[in-house]
Amino acid sequence: MRLVLHAEWTKVRTVASPVWLLLGAIAATVALSAGATSVVNCTASGCGGDTTRLTLMGVYIGQAPVAILAVLIVSGEYGSGMIRTTLMAVPRRATAFAAKAITLTGVVAVGGTVAVLGSVLAGRLILPNLADQALSLGNGPTMRAVVGTVLYLILIALLSLGIAAAIRDSATSIGIVLGLLYIVPILAQTISDPHWQHLLQKIAPMSAGLAVQATTDLHTLPISPWAGLGVTAVWAAAALTVGCLLLCTRDA
Repeated sequence: MRLVLHAEWTKVRTVASPVWLLLGAIAATVALSAGATSVVNCTASGCGGDTTRLTLMGVYIGQAPVAILAVLIVSGEYGSGMIRTTLMAVPRRATAFAAKAITLTGVVAVGGTVAVLGSVLAGRLILPNLADQALSLGNGPTMRAVVGTVLYLILIALLSLGIAAAIRDSATSIGIVLGLLYIVPILAQTISDPHWQHLLQKIAPMSAGLAVQATTDLHTLPISPWAGLGVTAVWAAAALTVGCLLLCTRDA
């Protein structure tokens, strides 16, 4: 496994697109978070609303490059034909797929941590001292939101990896992933029945997973923070399972 991991790491760091996509995810996350934070009007009593969640808003956009990066790790090899070389070098396909997932997890964990901490730092620099308590990593809910957001980005990457392994086509895989992330929550808002709207918000990977960012008014959420992240984890596990099974059972 060590040699396989080294090979996957070499692929990631020597190809330009993963590096640029990761940098794009960091830049987009921090930039949108800083922009959202800069329009907050603070008073002597506070900044109002959930300051931590607002500061982490950039993840709504930053997750897209992460998803595309994950898709290209698999589908890019299918497009170039390199997947045959990979599977010849590592006949145990489950091992090859696991190595891709582990490498992706490490890369996104580092990039996600930089993006999330950068967003929090931007919030502390932009907002006055009134926000210091809410954006302190010593604050339990804030720390949970920060760690949970990094975990969320990792899960989105793994979900995308599984879908790419199952579909094999880059454009189709990216369309499916981004549709799950962005279109399903929009559809939920168009449903007039509160029960079905609430249900969609609870099972959609983005709206459920990003509940982990909330630090105030938790009773108003469609699902609790960690349970929501658990829903996203179920999506990722299902996608990885299907992707691995298809990779192992069909021709390259």
